[in-house]
Amino acid sequence: MLGGGAVVFTIGCLLAWITDSVTLQGERTIYTVECRDGAWDASGACTGKLVPGMRYRFRALRSHNEVLFWRVGVNENSGRLTDCAIRDGRNWKCPPGSDAARSITLQMNGGEAVHDPQSPTHAFHAVHKWRWIALRWGLLAGSTADAGTPPAQ
Repeated sequence: MLGGGAVVFTIGCLLAWITDSVTLQGERTIYTVECRDGAWDASGACTGKLVPGMRYRFRALRSHNEVLFWRVGVNENSGRLTDCAIRDGRNWKCPPGSDAARSITLQMNGGEAVHDPQSPTHAFHAVHKWRWIALRWGLLAGSTADAGTPPAQ
C-alpha cells in the first residue's frame, strides 16, 4: 500500500506527464487535431468531429543553432531548421529554409507553436496533450483547438 507522500508524488508525476510540463531537454511535442466530416468555421470551431491528428516533435539543438522536427509514428527523415535563435527547447525562432514547408511552425514561444501566415509552413490546429489523449480514446473533448492557425477573416 502506498503512503500519503507516495500518492502525492505519483499524482504529481501523472499531472506533469499529462500536461507536458516536464519534457526531455530541448524537446517539445505539438499535438494536432483534424476536423472530420466538417470544416473549421470562422470562430475556429470544428463543425464536424474533432479527431486526433499528427504529433510533431521538435528538438532544439542550441549548440548547433538547429531545430530538428519529425512526425511521431511516421517513417520519414526528420526535418531541419537552421540558423535558429534558441533560448531553450520551448523558446526559439528560425528563418525559413529548405525544410520549412514540412513543418507546422518556425517559432516556439513558451512551448506553443506559433503560426505565421507569412511563413511557408502549413496550417495546423493543436490541443493540449490531455485533450489529444481523450480524443484518441474516443472521449468528447470539445470542438475547438487550443492553438494553431487563426480562422480566416
